Amino acid sequence: MIQDIEPSKLVNVYRPDAVPAPDSVICFIRNGAAAMQFREGQPLSLPRFRECPEDAGYFYLFTLDDEMWFLPEDPALDPPDAYSWENLRVMRQKASAFRVAFFGLYTAFHLASWYRSSRFCGTCGSPTRPGDTERSLICTSCGNTIYPRINPAVIVGVTNGDRILLTKYANRPGITFYALIAGFAEIGETFEDTVRREVMEEAGIRVKNIRYYASQPWGIADDLLAGFFCDVDGSDEISLDSDELKEAVWVPREEVTGQPNDFSLTNHMMMLFKAGREPR
Repeated sequence: MIQDIEPSKLVNVYRPDAVPAPDSVICFIRNGAAAMQFREGQPLSLPRFRECPEDAGYFYLFTLDDEMWFLPEDPALDPPDAYSWENLRVMRQKASAFRVAFFGLYTAFHLASWYRSSRFCGTCGSPTRPGDTERSLICTSCGNTIYPRINPAVIVGVTNGDRILLTKYANRPGITFYALIAGFAEIGETFEDTVRREVMEEAGIRVKNIRYYASQPWGIADDLLAGFFCDVDGSDEISLDSDELKEAVWVPREEVTGQPNDFSLTNHMMMLFKAGREPR
């Protein structure tokens, strides 16, 4: 999965006193895209501090393989001319050759979204400043403390013997591949309750034997995904929610196909089922 970068290591301990070194990575992120140099068959190149304005402010993000990563404080700051904007969702299919950097970009995207949306206090509207001892933004007027937002969501492999429920999203032009049932946890729900509700809402199916499998940080949507497998409880007749899905089908184990170079938890769970290695 995307976070499986061993022997590389991401260290996200907050360091408010960190300052960029000449080779530190500077992440320019805007509208779902990141600035980079990318050519097929060539290493991925990201902007470095030595190429950027020294007098601009930069937020420290994390350290990845002994390289510090930073984000410009000004979201409108443009990257150096040598770099172009690349859509991160598109680049996901090309990431096999630079998985470590790609995981860094997804994590940087998550933090960039939070910094951008939290520049002003949601309580009184005053500007915020970085926290002194922990990763937070503090209102300069009322003292309200804002922490990075993480959205909990579930990925659900609904099994029916040697078949699994695969779906295609509605209203997502260009996305033709199958996925698993997915959805956000609601206020007052456990993950298990979310699994039951999402499967019922999207496919009209009751489930049992809910078992946790694995989790995945998914920075492009500010998510922390929790993957579960479960079994059909009673009828396997599908009642499709056409607002969410355009297709939902039972697919035999041997006919499951995934996406090449896709490091998502969804794809991983689908391939796990295909190989007969899902938790039972």
